[in-house]
Amino acid sequence: MEAEIDPAEAVGKGLGLTFSLDEESGVLFARVEPDPAAMPIDESWLNARLAEDGHARLRYVPMALTSLLAIYNSGQAVEALKIAERVDASLSIILSPDALQAMLTIVPAQGGRPVTKADVLAQLTEKGVTEGILLDDINRAIAAGQAQGVVIARGRAPVPGENGRLESLVAQVRSRVPRLTETGQVDFRDLGDIVTVRADQPLMVRRPAGRGVAGVDVLGRELPAPDGQEVAFAPALKGARTDPQNPDQLLAEIAGQPVEVAGGMTVEPVYVIPAVNMASGNVNFDGSVVVRGDVAAGMRIRATGDIEIGGTADPCHLEAGGNVVIKGGALGGLGRTELADCTIRCAGSFTSGYAQQARVEAGDSIFIDDMAMQCDLSAANHIRVGNRRRGHIIGGRVLAALSITGKVIGSPNRIATHVEVGVTPATSRRILELARERDAREKQLLDISKYLIFADRNPTKVDPNTVERACATASRLSAEVETLRDEENALNHLMELSGQATVCAENVLHEGVVVQLGANRFRPRGEMGPCVIGMLDGTLGPLPEPAPGA
Repeated sequence: MEAEIDPAEAVGKGLGLTFSLDEESGVLFARVEPDPAAMPIDESWLNARLAEDGHARLRYVPMALTSLLAIYNSGQAVEALKIAERVDASLSIILSPDALQAMLTIVPAQGGRPVTKADVLAQLTEKGVTEGILLDDINRAIAAGQAQGVVIARGRAPVPGENGRLESLVAQVRSRVPRLTETGQVDFRDLGDIVTVRADQPLMVRRPAGRGVAGVDVLGRELPAPDGQEVAFAPALKGARTDPQNPDQLLAEIAGQPVEVAGGMTVEPVYVIPAVNMASGNVNFDGSVVVRGDVAAGMRIRATGDIEIGGTADPCHLEAGGNVVIKGGALGGLGRTELADCTIRCAGSFTSGYAQQARVEAGDSIFIDDMAMQCDLSAANHIRVGNRRRGHIIGGRVLAALSITGKVIGSPNRIATHVEVGVTPATSRRILELARERDAREKQLLDISKYLIFADRNPTKVDPNTVERACATASRLSAEVETLRDEENALNHLMELSGQATVCAENVLHEGVVVQLGANRFRPRGEMGPCVIGMLDGTLGPLPEPAPGA
């Protein structure tokens, strides 16, 4: 309706056609009185005529102009044909389900009255909106004459308090808390030297939970916020105690190695020895062991904490409740009858410069810098061979639940190399064991709880000393149940992730390698370049490369 009527073409057009707007009803009527001198008109001319008369902004009745054109051009008469009407603007305000926002929608006027700021404020009042009204946003919507879901009132959401936390005061402390990496991209970790603390040195501080900050919705109703959950030091942390002057601080009770565990930190004694050989004898120590030099063939070291060897470990038995770090390399006895049972076991991670014919079992991960040749390696999470050096996995058997990574896997002369990912049967058995242990302790806890309820209701019928011991036992059982549940949840999570386990050859995957995940096997035909082997659409094989920037 923006076209203009050309005077030269308007001669005879529109004769007998008039428009009238009923001011009360806002309806636009057309009247046609046939005129023999009238010339035919088209839609473009009609739109221009209506715009010239000031009726362009009205809402037109569907097909009304088409009917008018037909009537006029056929020479028929019509007294009052409704073709358009004036429509006022309309507004609606809706609240979000949580009543934290009020949103405005304005349907623009069509020749009628526009929405005013007073209209918006009146409807806000009608809906009970009193908080967080955004006047500037209302003014902008009014000026635009239309809006679609514009937020014009915003409440203040409640902010839950931060949970309490335990904060370490010791730099580079080692952790025995399982940490699973879902992506399988694990960096080589040099665990470095064992850090020690002195007696009475602060180990940890407990940061209290924060208080929640209440919010308010647009209706002025207060929205309560929960306080954060408090955290407490675990009971009976070995080698550590709560500061008598400050119950929120944990102190070392003895000199030794600090180790972060669930619910706090323990301190393990450290035994330092120049070398382990026939002269020193085997080592069996309740704590961590540091061997400055080498471990001779056939020797044994057992430690409840970490074992750190500064030199080379010849075929020997190593058993650690924590991590094993060998700065040189590990030589095993595979293939040698007299030393075939030499094994390295650790509950944490195993780190070594190289490994040859070694049998290693790690409760967390295995990291070897240079080469793993003809080894039997088993890790609960990841195995990575290669950091600053060659990173070859040649021969033997390598098993990890989540990922196996090497720069080169296999060899050009097709040495048989078995690489397997996915959880081991031992992990499945451990999950069942944990469930049984947790059920047993929960039953004990339930029995003690029943006794404590009886004691609370009948204080004269029970021995106070017995009640005190029952409370202590209940506290211990609760902590044990929580620890068992955490381990069970972690292993169940590991089971879920194992279906996405991968084998990554960063440079080359040679023929002769067998990759296995459950019942699925993959054998490369010829030498392959950099590749990742995993499950895709039910088949084990090379995964597609991610798109650039993905």
